[in-house]
Amino acid sequence: MNTNYKDELNESQYEAVTYIDGPSLVIAGAGSGKTRVLTYKISYLLENDYNPWNILALTFTNKAAREMKERIAQQVGMERARYLWMGTFHSIFSRILRTEAQYIGFTSQFTIYDTTDSKSMIHSIIKEMKLDEKIYRPGIVQARISNAKNHLLSPTRYAADKEVYESDRAVKMPMIREIYAHYWERCRLANVMDFDDLLVYTYILFRDFPEILARYQDQFRYVLVDEYQDTNKVQDEIVRQLMQNLNENKNTYKMRDETVLPRRICVVGDDAQSIYFVVRISIIYFLLLKNTLMQKSLIGHQGKKESLNLRKTIVLEKRLLMRPIVL
Repeated sequence: MNTNYKDELNESQYEAVTYIDGPSLVIAGAGSGKTRVLTYKISYLLENDYNPWNILALTFTNKAAREMKERIAQQVGMERARYLWMGTFHSIFSRILRTEAQYIGFTSQFTIYDTTDSKSMIHSIIKEMKLDEKIYRPGIVQARISNAKNHLLSPTRYAADKEVYESDRAVKMPMIREIYAHYWERCRLANVMDFDDLLVYTYILFRDFPEILARYQDQFRYVLVDEYQDTNKVQDEIVRQLMQNLNENKNTYKMRDETVLPRRICVVGDDAQSIYFVVRISIIYFLLLKNTLMQKSLIGHQGKKESLNLRKTIVLEKRLLMRPIVL
């Protein structure tokens, strides 16, 4: 039995849930019903010809993913909800890497290191290099390596970056680039990935093996990203990879019953929660700008809607925006 969405959602929530004709950005502040919108939107997709395995929903906590899946199961049944690709960036991409590990030089049984494991390996490297452990503290070194990975700086790129080197020298740790190189290689030889590697190697996999990227693009017909203001560069880039070529003919997928499913994306975030929100949105905006299929609306600082050939922006709050947000 299909849900009566108009009865269960307010006007803005209903628009956010039922708009599936193109890429969309939902700006949702605290108490605006964001989780409700995401849950109902996935249910709506399932009621409109999308199979659960065609939907990728990325969250920032396992708890959020679990609670959303439970709510969706109440609406569409557990048998369908269990096949959704829903989880954190790390859990979803570790699942992909387990399947595709051979392409990037790992086995499917690779070990995942947590922060404590990473610090321990880094501490061993620092000792072997006979560096001053009072200066090269494992926690600080690990944090700088993690930051480099989140910005897609490989050991080679890190070593070649003069600005990064000067930054390390300024804190009396010029050897971090050597530590990073040793750490990277040692992890590979031990068939180990840390949490950051789960994202970095997914990016590398999709970058270096376009046929694998195409397979996952073909599978994930609708991508939803929660808490988008909290994403980092590598997460942005992976979403961007999955959404490449939206304006090409291959952006549709014909199911067995001849139903044609387009590839879509919906990102949800609160611009008030992160000073980096506009930077994050700009990446997706440039990606989706090519796909100008229909007239969309822009909400400006006066709250006035103007018809423009831009991405869809849906605002769940009653407050006015201080600046236009476009996707």
